[in-house]
Amino acid sequence: MDVVNLVLLALLALGIIGNNPAVSIAVAILLLIRLLHLERTFPFLEQYGLQIGIVVLTIGVLSPLASGKILPDTILSIFTHWQSVLAVLIGIFVAYLGGKGAALMTQNPLVVTGILLGTIIGVTFFRGVPVGPLIAAGMLAFLLQFLPK
Repeated sequence: MDVVNLVLLALLALGIIGNNPAVSIAVAILLLIRLLHLERTFPFLEQYGLQIGIVVLTIGVLSPLASGKILPDTILSIFTHWQSVLAVLIGIFVAYLGGKGAALMTQNPLVVTGILLGTIIGVTFFRGVPVGPLIAAGMLAFLLQFLPK
């Protein structure tokens, strides 16, 4: 059996053992793509997968606004409480880190491997959410700017 398939099976097992459907489903789909010899889809997924994921995530985050569960008055009240203002500032910082992370992930595939492994461990064993690679890459990019090259 192919070594990559074995690694994917191990990751699938980790996802199942860790009771994390997001990892399990993602790995199962990638394994299925390999087993059905649809490898020609990988360049598309590599190029657009992150963008598609961000769009789907953004739709999920904005859905309460679109459905009317969050009213415009609620948005205005954000600026009346210090915790909400802090949340806005942290959101700005995280978005900045995400932008740095996206750039680093496209420039340095070796770093991506380490970040992905760390994310899989975090998702599987610490009940994390697999949005970590982008932010982790952003944090790494932020730290790397202060270290010698």
